[in-house]
Amino acid sequence: MTELDTRTLGTSALVVTTIGLGCNNCGREGAASQTQAGTTAVIDAAIDAGVTFFDTADIYGSRPGQSETLMGVALAGRHDSIVLASKFGHECIDSGLLPGVAKGSRQYIRAAIDGSLKRLQADHLDLYQLHTPDPHTPIEVTIAALNELVDEGKIRFFGHTQFSAEQVREADAAAAALGGGRFVSSQNEYNLLTRDVEAELLPTLGELGLGFLPFFPLNNGLFTGKFTRTESPAHSRIMRQRPHVAENAPWDAMETYEALCEEREVTMLEATLAWLLAQPTLSSVIAGATTAEQVHQNAAASVAWRPSAQDIADISAIFS
Repeated sequence: MTELDTRTLGTSALVVTTIGLGCNNCGREGAASQTQAGTTAVIDAAIDAGVTFFDTADIYGSRPGQSETLMGVALAGRHDSIVLASKFGHECIDSGLLPGVAKGSRQYIRAAIDGSLKRLQADHLDLYQLHTPDPHTPIEVTIAALNELVDEGKIRFFGHTQFSAEQVREADAAAAALGGGRFVSSQNEYNLLTRDVEAELLPTLGELGLGFLPFFPLNNGLFTGKFTRTESPAHSRIMRQRPHVAENAPWDAMETYEALCEEREVTMLEATLAWLLAQPTLSSVIAGATTAEQVHQNAAASVAWRPSAQDIADISAIFS
C-alpha cells in the first residue's frame, strides 16, 4: 500500500489524504465503473491504495442517486476508516426531489440528507456540500439547516462548491453572525488550463481558513499524459463525451510541458498532481477513476515527486 500524505481540511477536524477519489464516475453510463462490480473494484482499489477521502453527490450516475447507491454497497462496514463526502442542491440539475422547493431551503436539505444517508448506507456524512449557490434562499437559512444536521449527528461538517470569492465571504460572515458552525471547504474547478480561482478565491479561502478541493484537476484526463497532439485513447472519457477537450487543447504548451517533465524525469501525471498540491489552501486533489489501475496510478503519482519552488514556477509559466 502506498504511504499517502494527509492534510487537515480547512479548520475542521477532518484529516484527508492529499489524493481523494472523485466518485462521479460511479454509475456513469459507458464507464467501467457503471456497474456495481465496477464501482466496487474502484472503491476496493482506493482503500487498498490508502485513499481515505471519497467525494460524491446525489446527482452522480446515469440517474440521480446511482453513485451513492453503488458506493453504499461497496463501502458497507468500512465507513469508520474513511472520510465520506456528498453534495446536495445543484441548481441546474433535477434530482427528482421535492420539485419546486428551493434547494438551499431547510425542507429540501432535510429531505436530501435522508436520501443520501439511505443510499450510502451510512448513519452520518463527514462532509456535506451545497453543490451550487441557491439564488432563492438566504444563505443564513441554509447555514441554520446545516447546523441542525450537525447537532443531530447526521453530518460532521459542511462545505460548498462553485462559490465566488464574494459568496464565500458573505457565507462566512453570515455563519459568524449566527454563531454556529461555518463552511469548512470550497470546491471549484481548478487545473493548469483553468486558473481563475488564483486571483481572488484562493486568497479568500486562505484568509478565512477554508480547505480547497479542486474538481476536474486533470482536465477530464488531459493531463494524465495519455494524450498527444495526434493520439487520444479511444475509450477515454474525453473521446467518449468531450472530444473538444483534446481538439482544442493548447498543444504547443502541452508539448513544452511534456519536455519539462522528461527533463525532470517525472510523468505528466506526477508533475500535475505535484503542481496542484503546491497551491495554497489545497487540501486534497479529488481525482476521478473508472478502473482500479487508474486509482493506483493516481495514488502513487501523488507522492512520487517533491518539486522545488522553481519547478512549480516553471510549470505555472507554461500555462500562464
